[in-house]
Amino acid sequence: CGMETSCSGHAKSMKTKSDILHSTVRAFDFYVLLFFLISFAGWLWEVAIYLVTEHAWINRGIYLGPYLPIYGAGGLLLWFLFHRLHEKKLLTFLLSAAVCSVVEYVTSVFLEWKWDMRWWDYSEFPLNLNGRICLLGAVCLGLGGMLLNCYLMPAYMRIYHKIPPRQRRILCGILLLIFVLDATYCAVSPNRGHGIAWH
Repeated sequence: CGMETSCSGHAKSMKTKSDILHSTVRAFDFYVLLFFLISFAGWLWEVAIYLVTEHAWINRGIYLGPYLPIYGAGGLLLWFLFHRLHEKKLLTFLLSAAVCSVVEYVTSVFLEWKWDMRWWDYSEFPLNLNGRICLLGAVCLGLGGMLLNCYLMPAYMRIYHKIPPRQRRILCGILLLIFVLDATYCAVSPNRGHGIAWH
């Protein structure tokens, strides 16, 4: 009987893990927190790049806060599209590189149309397309997508489920309020600091 209970518990645990990796039906706060987490990680990544290459601290992006929504939106898109491919790392890498490059190109076109400015320019990089995307960027984004789907999402889910639902909702409310205020302000006066945009 004890053995049956143990086996049943083990099977339940395995099923729960499978459900966690494959299910797309989740609470709203799951996606909100994931969006801001990836947006913040993207912001840290770009700030780190400029610290190393330019030896300067630069707040990247059009917003004032420490987040780059293009990373958050791209990360959510990759999770929706490729969460079932978490065991196929090479395929996840290639598809992530392709999808992220399209998102980056379209975003660059929109930002330039909206504010007549560019927030990034890859013209000096080899194999670039109109300076909006390049091969090196695609490789980095592909690796990021693979890392997210194959390694980081299981860790995020474990942490997410350890936070009480009420605290998750409060945190979501605070983050969304800050973001809406930031976006409203920057819709009129976007971040144009040194090293941010190219006319």
